[in-house]
Amino acid sequence: MRTVPGRTDHVVVVGAGLSGLSAAMHLAGRGRRVTVVERGAHPGGRVGRADIGGYRIDTGPTVLTMPDIIDDVFAAVGESLSDRLDLIEVNPSYTASFADGTALRVHSDADAMAAEIAHFAGAAQADGYRRLRAWLTKLYRAEFDGFIAANFDSPLSLLTPQLARLTALGAFRRWDRMVRRFLSDERLARVFTFQALYAGVPPHRALAVYAVIAYMDTIAGVYFPRGGMRALPDALAAAASDAGVEFRYNSPVSDLERSGDRIVAVRTEGGERIAADTVVLTTELPDTYRLLGHTPRRLLRLRPAPSAVVAHIGCRAVPPGDGIGHHTIMFGDKWEQTFSDIIDDGRVMTDPSLLVTRPTAGDPTLAPAGRDLLYVLAPAPNLDVGHVDWATQRDGYVGQMMDMVGSRLPSLTDGAEVLHVVDPADWARQGMAAGTPFALAHTFGQTGPFRPANTVRGIDNVVLAGSSTVPGVGVPTALLSGRLAADRITGLPTRRARTQVVQS
Repeated sequence: MRTVPGRTDHVVVVGAGLSGLSAAMHLAGRGRRVTVVERGAHPGGRVGRADIGGYRIDTGPTVLTMPDIIDDVFAAVGESLSDRLDLIEVNPSYTASFADGTALRVHSDADAMAAEIAHFAGAAQADGYRRLRAWLTKLYRAEFDGFIAANFDSPLSLLTPQLARLTALGAFRRWDRMVRRFLSDERLARVFTFQALYAGVPPHRALAVYAVIAYMDTIAGVYFPRGGMRALPDALAAAASDAGVEFRYNSPVSDLERSGDRIVAVRTEGGERIAADTVVLTTELPDTYRLLGHTPRRLLRLRPAPSAVVAHIGCRAVPPGDGIGHHTIMFGDKWEQTFSDIIDDGRVMTDPSLLVTRPTAGDPTLAPAGRDLLYVLAPAPNLDVGHVDWATQRDGYVGQMMDMVGSRLPSLTDGAEVLHVVDPADWARQGMAAGTPFALAHTFGQTGPFRPANTVRGIDNVVLAGSSTVPGVGVPTALLSGRLAADRITGLPTRRARTQVVQS
């Protein structure tokens, strides 16, 4: 594995998102002096926040998985997750709502989920679930250390024993076909393939290697931090600060000072010059290339993932016993059409499928007394392929989203008020390429050694981290990205990351 040559005593991390916080903590734990420079007033990056009318809103991700990876970041500075964060297990992990009026509660516990499926679709499907669960577990075990949590110097880095095991498991076949080997019920297949939306690829085109996302969601479990998702970066930043990491907030970076093949200082818009032995850039890809003054050439054009419209809604508190949990996935009838609409045709979904999150199910203090807070996400085309005038169509589309929510879960529209909406044009104004918060799609040509590397050709002491480099998009992967950046600077630590695998 290539590492940064020369002095690495003082590392400047640009960006206090999850990848930047992870990199800072791993580096501090390995004896480096670290300064984090953040353009915003608080940590979090894509894990954004907004306080409106007594509601504490998470504007970024709402699904949290793989707490062992989070714990490993805290362990880098001698701390633990439990000391810094009150993490609640979400049970059921999701409720899947289908257009035919049926619904399925998704449990991470094998026996509970098998019983749920037996009641929903019969004993044969429950047996298929158990076999699918065993396959997903084997896939994750084979994939994590050698593929997800690894640095690659070239495509030849893939030629490892893990590659043979992954191939034997069918990891390079199509995701939906592999799932249908175990489950014939179309509704159940959706529960274990909808995660392809996170990867930005339709299930019938996605490689089964990405089915590990389904392992994370449906087997390892879903969690929620008390205080909202913002509690995660706040806790990481507090632990980093106690470990000696220095933070500079409200300090957008204007340029990098270069001498030969090294960056020697980071300059901020406020006129500050911060000398650096090494720099970790976690900026959005357009900003990264602007700061470097160079856009690497690729044989194939980078393909961004689909985007999303997110509506934050306040409503009357759901009555106790209503049965509405933390996460509800509302599948439209024309599921496959969803991907054609947003990926191929660049239009909004003709038959919407939505993710509805009610964070107040886990922490009622996130909303005023007697109210609930909702996060309603609709996948949408990114600005590269989209033909939507969001300035004129957004409000009408949010109305359609809420009509669908009301048709399935009417109590969630009781006294509803729109608090805040983010559409692809808004994401673009935040600097996200193609107006998508999901960065680059996980096509084969943008995965592992084929994804934009975390090293920079021609500059010896800059390392990249974040969603647009390895290993990819998501909360666990962002944290791993920071660790991989730290490995590029210090070499591999003697203490390996703890990888917990839920037994099937």
